[in-house]
Amino acid sequence: MKVLKFGGTSVGSADRMRDVANLIHNGEPKIVVLSAMSGTTNKLVQIAETLYQNKNEDANALIDALHDNYKQVVESLYTTPEKKKQANELLSHHFDYIRAFTQDLFTIHEERAILAQGELLSTALFQFFLEEQQIPSVLLPALNFMKIDENEEPDAAYIAKNIRTELEKYPETNLFITQGYICRNAFGEIDNLKRGGSDYSASLIGAAVDASEIQIWTDIDGMHNNDPRIVKNTYPIAELSFDEAAELAYFGAKILHPSSVLPAKQKNIPVRLLNTMQPEAKGTIIHGETSGGGIKAVAAKDDITAINIKSGRMLLAYGFLRSVFEVFERYKTPIDMITTSEVAVSLTIDNNKFLNEIVTELKEFGQVEVDQDQTIICVVGDFIAEKSGTSLKVFESLKEIPLRMISYGGSTNNITLLINTSDKVAALTKLNEGIF
Repeated sequence: MKVLKFGGTSVGSADRMRDVANLIHNGEPKIVVLSAMSGTTNKLVQIAETLYQNKNEDANALIDALHDNYKQVVESLYTTPEKKKQANELLSHHFDYIRAFTQDLFTIHEERAILAQGELLSTALFQFFLEEQQIPSVLLPALNFMKIDENEEPDAAYIAKNIRTELEKYPETNLFITQGYICRNAFGEIDNLKRGGSDYSASLIGAAVDASEIQIWTDIDGMHNNDPRIVKNTYPIAELSFDEAAELAYFGAKILHPSSVLPAKQKNIPVRLLNTMQPEAKGTIIHGETSGGGIKAVAAKDDITAINIKSGRMLLAYGFLRSVFEVFERYKTPIDMITTSEVAVSLTIDNNKFLNEIVTELKEFGQVEVDQDQTIICVVGDFIAEKSGTSLKVFESLKEIPLRMISYGGSTNNITLLINTSDKVAALTKLNEGIF
């Protein structure tokens, strides 16, 4: 069985839904994971924010506008009066549910329930379309088997047990549709996977059913060697190892979330990145084997803050770094990069929520400097045998770009650099010219 995930743009209109139906209708056993239609989640977030502000009249206007958008999709997607009627009744049910929150207290629990409506709508509408086309399929409610624990991490054992229970109810069925992103938490409330969203759902489901392959379908033909929005003449990478893909995903490649790699890696299930608009394109295959040395790709991650702690106490002092790291642990703020000298340590974070509190505590150790508007550039490949002058190519390409930090040697798969965000376009362009 394969697991296929289709993102918001892939199901973003009636025409796109028809294309997806054609792609999956080939008789192979598969579970299809759908995101919300493109733009829906952002609009649901806007509705929730309006409800938090008690602007119920504005919220109702936003709800009505979104409802109208979906009515147009229904009119375009279905051909029979019966299915149009069934789909419009479904819309009324979901949007009446959302409107009900304008009449009562609105909390984070209600927000999560509202955000889940996008995936519930897209999968139900798609299932109705398959029924109209007489394509045998079953809609599996993700809320029946997707669950996170008290630490907001996926409960893999629960997921595996319960999805198999659901699948066993339909022994004659080869095609299953389910929701990405949404789940239940440890208290049984509607929640979501947050990091990675539907990609993460597909990978977790693939691991749970021991899938032969996980396919992530988006609107780009695989993971590119550089950012195609910035650099001209980029190209899709044919093969990546799990570790290389995780590095690229973590450091800026938007096509895949880094959390999505781990469940597939643990079960050694290949992940294929494909383009719904160009289904004939080969895309990118991610697997457990390295595909040779050298540089594969470059990625960039913005909104980085660099923190430098300089302290004479650090000289020959054991336990200093542990004390520094404990500050970030207390505020649940991950660190991306780190470099050290005899009297200073520099590190980066991508979450400024508790920046002021962190800086206040760090000042107990010494002088603290903060640089915002930074970008991490990550050069990814297989650098186990450093015989080809890989690092020389990288630094030669960036000789005119001021480098704030360099991290090299912590991984055999990346060279990580920190620069001012104002230099990002120049850096990516220079790297593209110098190493590809």
